[in-house]
Amino acid sequence: MDLHLTGKTAVVTGASRGIGLAVTRALVAEGARVVAGARELTPELKELVADGGVLAVEADLTAPEGPAELIAAAVLAFGGLDILVNNVGAVRPRVDGFLAVTDEDWDATLAVNFLAAVRTTRAALPHLVERGTGAVVTVSSVNAFLPDPLVIDYSAAKAALSNFCKSLSKQVGPQGVRVNTVSPGPVATGLWLADEGVAATVAKATGSTAGAIAEQAASDAVTGRFTRPEEVADVVLFLASDRAANITGSDVVIDGGLISTL
Repeated sequence: MDLHLTGKTAVVTGASRGIGLAVTRALVAEGARVVAGARELTPELKELVADGGVLAVEADLTAPEGPAELIAAAVLAFGGLDILVNNVGAVRPRVDGFLAVTDEDWDATLAVNFLAAVRTTRAALPHLVERGTGAVVTVSSVNAFLPDPLVIDYSAAKAALSNFCKSLSKQVGPQGVRVNTVSPGPVATGLWLADEGVAATVAKATGSTAGAIAEQAASDAVTGRFTRPEEVADVVLFLASDRAANITGSDVVIDGGLISTL
């Protein structure tokens, strides 16, 4: 299926690894011009830059000025913007419970999982409206509607993020800009599987092993496995394309059947 993304300009946040890197690769494969925002440039992202089609911008998207700087770099380089993929995010399991989560922890969680997307969208929106066919796709989480005390601040931030996107879709839809979210369950990325990822952190606190924790999380899904980042990227690209031209204000869950309720 041709997604008609050739020549489109897309900004992807958190593009150096995981879902963001998979989205960046997929967009390049579809012929889009990608501005990849990341706090650090990983070897994988540098390789995409060297191959052409990707402009990497080092930006701290948790800083108030970071998102605007990223969008300004994209517009300067390519003269406009068609697609924004809000992907940047982070989670830290709160193994000591809610009372151990400090104000500083809450500030950090909200900054990376909510305010970064709000600020990036605010900077990008005038340019998307100018094109008249813009798309914003935001990576949320099943934790937006599956509250979990282990990630209590992350769950709250993702709930706010999904609510923000739904509200914005109602305002900007008449201007030709579509706003949708994708809510993955556990994904086979470093966020879950790295040495300091969710599985390892929970294992250390419970006396288990990272492998056992990851296996348990995978078994909670009907499919019995984690979602692959490339599978999330496929959903993101479809929503960003004109193949989804009448889809806005929607949330697409990709969790292997983890959520069992309607």
